[in-house]
Amino acid sequence: MSSSNSPTRQPALFLSHGAPPLVDSPTWVRQLKKLAGGLARPTAILIVSAHWEAAPLTIGSTDSRTPLTYDFGGFPEKYYRVQYRSPGAPDLARRVAAMMPDGETIAHDPNRRLDHGAYVPMTVMYPEADIPVL
Repeated sequence: MSSSNSPTRQPALFLSHGAPPLVDSPTWVRQLKKLAGGLARPTAILIVSAHWEAAPLTIGSTDSRTPLTYDFGGFPEKYYRVQYRSPGAPDLARRVAAMMPDGETIAHDPNRRLDHGAYVPMTVMYPEADIPVL
């Protein structure tokens, strides 16, 4: 339930592995666009990637100038030229860090970039790259 003073709470989504060739699957693209079209426009997006594990909890780059990580191999060259220059989400990073239990160590890695599990679905759901992403 939300009031006019609080933002609408978006659902948490689980999207299985954003392998680069998925953007060439008409069915996947159509389904993902439909999903995104049925959601209210988010003010920021938090992505938890299965391609990066770290202890302590580490928050990645919040800078839109940080390039993507092409952490895959053996695909056609076109997948290595993809760009997704979404704005960073430093406010969201602070909110996430503030939600951690007292005394919990939180690391920030300004060089950790969006990987293919994140940017591949984002290029379909929000191709304008105009929503802050963390």
